[in-house]
Amino acid sequence: MTARTVLQQADIARALTRISHEILESNRGTDELVILGIPTRGVVLARRIAENIQRIEPAAVPSPADIVGALDVTMYRDDLSRHPTRTPQPTSLPGPIDGKTVVLVDDVLFSGRTIRAALDAVSDLGRPRAVRLAVLVDRGHRELPIRADFVGKNLPSAASERIFVRLDEVDGEESVTIDEPHENQEAGV
Repeated sequence: MTARTVLQQADIARALTRISHEILESNRGTDELVILGIPTRGVVLARRIAENIQRIEPAAVPSPADIVGALDVTMYRDDLSRHPTRTPQPTSLPGPIDGKTVVLVDDVLFSGRTIRAALDAVSDLGRPRAVRLAVLVDRGHRELPIRADFVGKNLPSAASERIFVRLDEVDGEESVTIDEPHENQEAGV
């Protein structure tokens, strides 16, 4: 498998800083804002975005924990039989989501199925005013009509390629790579 690095640590930090500013501008501040990361790497990215927002507007966000949480979508997926998945993890909210703008955060947007599952999970938790989507990488190949509102990097790729996001908190390194599989390997995220 041949791997090509497309984002390094500084690129990821820059993309998340831009996304943080875009979220603040779109929401006109942090009032009624909730940021929910989709495990595993989406939670890490959501925390980093919340930390950036706190640095940008410290008076509005005393602590990133005030606006960030985790949304497990495992049991809402419609492709569990096709793709083995992780053990369900707890969903944690910073508070009620009714009437708030919820920003879902994930590492890679591919088919849209994870986000569809996230939308179902959110609707079971409350009735937000709006739901937005922030992703570090949008690689295309949608199976559902889902579009990210905030994108770190648009990364057109072949369906046979795999995108790997590695983050220090999870993987001990920081990068985004595209891996081209050998002929006998199946495509992935």
